[in-house]
Amino acid sequence: MPSAPLPTVLEGRHVRLEPLALRHVPDLFQVGGRDEAVWRWLSAPTPASEEELRGIVSKRLEEVDAGKRVAFAVVGRVQGTAIGTTNLHSWHQRDGHVEIGGTWFGRSWWRTAANSETKLLTMTYAFEALGFERVVWRVDVDNIRSQEAITRIGARLQERTVGALLKPDGTHRDLLVYVMLRDEWTAAKVNLTDRLARG
Repeated sequence: MPSAPLPTVLEGRHVRLEPLALRHVPDLFQVGGRDEAVWRWLSAPTPASEEELRGIVSKRLEEVDAGKRVAFAVVGRVQGTAIGTTNLHSWHQRDGHVEIGGTWFGRSWWRTAANSETKLLTMTYAFEALGFERVVWRVDVDNIRSQEAITRIGARLQERTVGALLKPDGTHRDLLVYVMLRDEWTAAKVNLTDRLARG
């Protein structure tokens, strides 16, 4: 049976994933606060102030304390500051699956090595360190950029769930569920590692 995720540090060449904390809020707001494009597909509303982002992060940390989520700040190696976040959540050890979600980066880091390496680090942790059999992503049906990114790493569309996401404005959105199995991970890891090596 897989081990449950725990707050930890995942070291990469471009980024370091470390447990999300309130001290990351000023940096995160600097790179992604008030940016509608960054927050468009997330479950929280776009934070208009650092205090609003602190509230969003505090709720995430409550879920961490309750053992329901492991939240990471993505820290850029060059910058030494937080440039985004990602999470492991909704894991089922008996069924062997874990979800990666709540991932966002400041716009400057979209489609960069930082983004690719974050995927590599979280998936390596899920499959190799924890022993999960499946990694799952749920994506808004209109979020084409994330769908393409997940497909590029080798995940497959599994299903569409109607009205599964409740947005801050009270509307319901369909979600696309993507999955990668453990026996697909080796090829995906090679692909991601090669992509990072090419810069």
